[in-house]
Amino acid sequence: MSGPVPEGRERAGGTAALDPAEAPEREPVPTLADYDDGPAARATRFWSARRIPATVVSLIVLGASGLLLYDIAAVRAGHEAMSWRRQLARQLERQPLDRTWVLAAAALAMALGLWLLALALTPGLRRLLPMRREFTHVRAGLDREAAELALRDRAMEVSGVRSARVRMRRSRVRVRVQSHFRPLDDVRADLERALGDGVRGLGLDRRPALTVRVRRPARKG
Repeated sequence: MSGPVPEGRERAGGTAALDPAEAPEREPVPTLADYDDGPAARATRFWSARRIPATVVSLIVLGASGLLLYDIAAVRAGHEAMSWRRQLARQLERQPLDRTWVLAAAALAMALGLWLLALALTPGLRRLLPMRREFTHVRAGLDREAAELALRDRAMEVSGVRSARVRMRRSRVRVRVQSHFRPLDDVRADLERALGDGVRGLGLDRRPALTVRVRRPARKG
């Protein structure tokens, strides 16, 4: 015979179950509000890592600096300078600075430097639109093409719209529509109402201005 069932336990299918009163208490699952320590900050642009330009610039600077430092150290140690340095010095002595190729090379170097500075100082990721931040520790972005597609679907739902083309920027949305019936003013009013609701529904941090153009399709022949 089996022994008595311990207090607080019962037999069910050959196994013993804990009394619910003795079960350990589970901690509540944290929510986003538990991590929020203050009002949400204004959303900012997403920055691109710029890995390829940074890698290229780093390799060029590292290689040129290492080669130049090695040559300078060799000259200080009593060795002759490398041939490329001697030839470069002779060329600079003979070539006037107002030559076309010298000015072109200088302009190219300046343009390349400005391009690299622009890559380093600008956020990039222009195709990712920052969304409104409801919580401090949460950032979200909306792909520009997805936003354009959503607004285009909204425009196509308006009666009288034959085709729609949407171009979206961070500060402005341009919509061009062809209407094959209904008065153009009525179509434009319905489009502005529908697309205005659509822009608000995207949840962007900075609501872009809306520009709608409606016209008739070109006549054939």
